[in-house]
Amino acid sequence: MGDNQATTNTNTQAAAPSSAFDALGLSPQLLKAVLDAGYTTPTPVQAQAIPAVIEGRDLMVCSQTGSGKTAAFMLPAIERMTRAQRSPGARGPRLLVLSPTRELATQITKAAEQFCQPFQRMRVVSILGGMPYRVQNAMLAKPYEILVATPGRLIDQLERGRIDLSGVEMLVLDEADRMLDMGFIEPVEAIAAATPASRQTLLFSATLEGRIASLARNLLREPSRIEISTPQTRNDNIAQHFIRADDMAHKNKLMRHILLQPDVTQAVVFLATKRDCDRIAQELGDEGFSVAAMHGDMEQRSRNWTLNQLRQGRVQVLVATDVAARGIDVPGLSHVINYDLPRAAEDYVHRIGRTGRAGAKGTAISFAGPADIGVVKRIERYIDRKVDALVIPGLESRRPANDSPRSDRPARKPGFGQKRHGAPGAGRGGF
Repeated sequence: MGDNQATTNTNTQAAAPSSAFDALGLSPQLLKAVLDAGYTTPTPVQAQAIPAVIEGRDLMVCSQTGSGKTAAFMLPAIERMTRAQRSPGARGPRLLVLSPTRELATQITKAAEQFCQPFQRMRVVSILGGMPYRVQNAMLAKPYEILVATPGRLIDQLERGRIDLSGVEMLVLDEADRMLDMGFIEPVEAIAAATPASRQTLLFSATLEGRIASLARNLLREPSRIEISTPQTRNDNIAQHFIRADDMAHKNKLMRHILLQPDVTQAVVFLATKRDCDRIAQELGDEGFSVAAMHGDMEQRSRNWTLNQLRQGRVQVLVATDVAARGIDVPGLSHVINYDLPRAAEDYVHRIGRTGRAGAKGTAISFAGPADIGVVKRIERYIDRKVDALVIPGLESRRPANDSPRSDRPARKPGFGQKRHGAPGAGRGGF
C-alpha cells in the first residue's frame, strides 16, 4: 500500500469558523447522541475530518490534544458503519482504534460507548494492558463492532489467536507520534498487516514529519492531509512561567512554596523518572499534602483508582511521569508544575494542557535548570510566544543573570506588588 502515495494537501492553514454538526453528514440518530453528549459546535478538526472520513478518504491529521479529535474520527466511523452492512462472514471488529496509553484508550472507549447509545447492536470492546485475560477473552467471545486497544496487548491477543482482524474496515492510529516514541512501531505495523489492504486508515499525530511521514507512506493510500492551527498550541488561557532553578534542593523549595499558595486547588507535578516520581510523592505525603503518584510501573487498577481520587477532589497533588500525561482529564486542575522539563516541545504542550480544560483558566510553572536553556528556547519557538520568567522572593536562583534562556533581554526588577497567576507574591524577572 506504500507504493502509490500521493498526499493531497487540503487544509494547512488555520481553520475558518466551523458549521453546526447537522451540516457534516451525520444521521439524525447520531446527531442526537452528539447533542446528548453536550456537543454543540464542531471544533475545526471535527468540521474538516468528519466529512472527509464519511467520504472514505485516508487521512493524515496534525492536531493537538484537546482539539476534539476523538469525535473527529469516532463520529464518521460510526456513521459509515450504520450506512453499510458488515461483509458476509466477516469476524472481529469493523473499527480498530490504536492508542498509546491505557488512560487515553479508556477515554476513547467511553466516548465510543456514548456515541453508540442509539445503536443497540453497536458494541464497543477495549483491550488494554493490565486487564485480566479472562475478562478480555469473555468480551472478545461476543460479537462487537469497535475495538479500542493499546498495541502491546493487542499483539499479545493476536498471537494467542483471540482476535481476528480480517474484517477491519477502518484503522485509526491516535497519537501516532506517541506510539512511535514509546517503541510501538513494530507492533503497529504488524497489526496493520493483519488487517485488509482495502481498509480505510486515519492517522492523528502532533507532527506529520520524520518517522510519522514514513509510517504514513507504508500504511495510508493517497491520504488527504489536515493540519489544524488552533489556540490549543498556544494555550492562551494558561498562564505560563519559567523559574530558574539551581538544583534539586532548589526545585523542592520552589515546588513546596507554589503548592502552599491559596489559589492552587489541584496540581500535577511532572517528573522525568519513575524513581523521582515516587520519591517526591513520598516526601510531599510526609509533609501533609494529599498526594498520589502515577507512572508506567503502576498496575492499571491502581492508576484508575488514582485518577478517580483526583477527579473526586480527594487528591490535591498528582506526581506523574509523561506516560500518564495524556490520560489526565480533570476540570478542576488549577496548576501544572514541570519539575523536570520534557525534552520535546510537543510534550510540554501536552503536559500543560492538563490545566485550563474546557476554556477554564490555568497556570503552568516550569523549573529550568542550567542545562535547560535550549529546551526553553525550543518550547518558545514551538508555541510561538515568549514565556515569562518568575522570581519568588527569598527563593531566587544563585546563577548569574546572564546564565538564562532569556539572556537577550535585560533583567527587570521583580514586580512583587502585582498579583499574578501562579504563586501570589511572585514577580516577573529577567529569565
